Amino acid sequence: MASDQREQSESTAPDTPLAGETVASQSRYRKILILALPIVGGMISQNVLNVVDTAMVGTLGATALGAVGLASMVNFMSQAFITGLGSGVQAMAARRKGEGDEQNLARPLNGGLLLACAIGLPLAITLFFVAPYVFPIVAHDPEVVALGVPYWQARLVGMLAVGMNFAFRGYWNGVNLSGLYLRTLLVMHACNIFFNWVLIFGHLGFPALGSTGAGIGTTVATWIGTVYYFVLARKHAGHAGFLRELPRPTTIRTMLRLSVPSGIQSLFFAAGYTTLFAIVGLVGTAALGAANVLINITMVAILPGIGLGITAASLVGQALGRKNPDDAHQWGWDVVKLAVVVMGGLGLPMLLTPDLLLGLFLHEPEALELARLPLRIVGAGIALDAVGMVLLNGMIGAGYTRTVMVVSVALQWLVFLPIAYLVGPYLGFGLTGIWVSQVGYRALLALFMAMLWQKRTWSTVKV
Repeated sequence: MASDQREQSESTAPDTPLAGETVASQSRYRKILILALPIVGGMISQNVLNVVDTAMVGTLGATALGAVGLASMVNFMSQAFITGLGSGVQAMAARRKGEGDEQNLARPLNGGLLLACAIGLPLAITLFFVAPYVFPIVAHDPEVVALGVPYWQARLVGMLAVGMNFAFRGYWNGVNLSGLYLRTLLVMHACNIFFNWVLIFGHLGFPALGSTGAGIGTTVATWIGTVYYFVLARKHAGHAGFLRELPRPTTIRTMLRLSVPSGIQSLFFAAGYTTLFAIVGLVGTAALGAANVLINITMVAILPGIGLGITAASLVGQALGRKNPDDAHQWGWDVVKLAVVVMGGLGLPMLLTPDLLLGLFLHEPEALELARLPLRIVGAGIALDAVGMVLLNGMIGAGYTRTVMVVSVALQWLVFLPIAYLVGPYLGFGLTGIWVSQVGYRALLALFMAMLWQKRTWSTVKV
């Protein structure tokens, strides 16, 4: 009862700036940070792992590095649909958490795991056998194809595990146990580094498999993470109905209604970045290298925004489960304020000292000159980007996935990419023109998300 009263007092806290907060609003920010920090930590660990993977594969030569990079992008696109299951599980689990339905809290997780098997297994098998025919469409160098196909096939063996892991991630985040997500990621990353060391270079008596060994090592680590998730779920979700019974048809239908739009959105987002690289490639080779660095720096800077957005999805869903849409609405703006402060701070080095950041990756004067102004533009606009990321995820947490998907895909494919092509290679404004278009597109997305959030139609969705 005391905790309910405290939660109610927090939900009615005035909407004040971060400076001079009331005790209740400070408590809300503490709750946001407690939930968000493990999520952000997990994402940072993933970026560190990507750097380690790149360094290991990079010792095999530029061809191997290019093959693995391209195959990883194709693999990301092939898995994009199944990763949408995490959003559906999180939205449903957070809603049940808010309703206080502890005995059936894990039913959405059961549904997500079943759908991961039903979708992921046949998709992985199909792609495994067609990979030698599909990969040459995106890779024209015979050496890249020869190395990329077996790497992609090795990663496809882990597709089912990826789908189940995203279902588990959605559940842990939805029920305020994001620390278990971080713990499992750290186990997976440690295993990935070890198996890569063994299989890429042929240590401990194993044959040196090169880039294919990197794919196998990642897949083995992914399956170890899945097994560990099941162990944790038996302990922390057994009381909530984990694997107690088959999911009900209504659960499956709701899961599909929530997850399919998120999966489509992820797929188009991934394909959009592939198209963006193709557009930048029309500007020139130096611009392509600069764009790669710009995206990598930006991705690191937006990690807190993504983590806070996932946190907003849980808090919004739980508030709607308590039948308190006003509290859900306020949680969205509370998370936005925190995200704007954090990401605005991370944007300052981009704006004020771009050469210091770019110099870590770019050593050619031409590429450095091309990237300087675009990075400053990103730094100036990244705080606004936080608004779009948080509110977009907040509406996904409310189950408003179809509208969010339509708006985000339309803005990316019907507005940003055509304008990027027009102002970049066609009109000759180059990389700077493309990046101005991208920041404008993200600002427009933030505006649309804010308008949708204020309309509150998302608060009426049944989950």
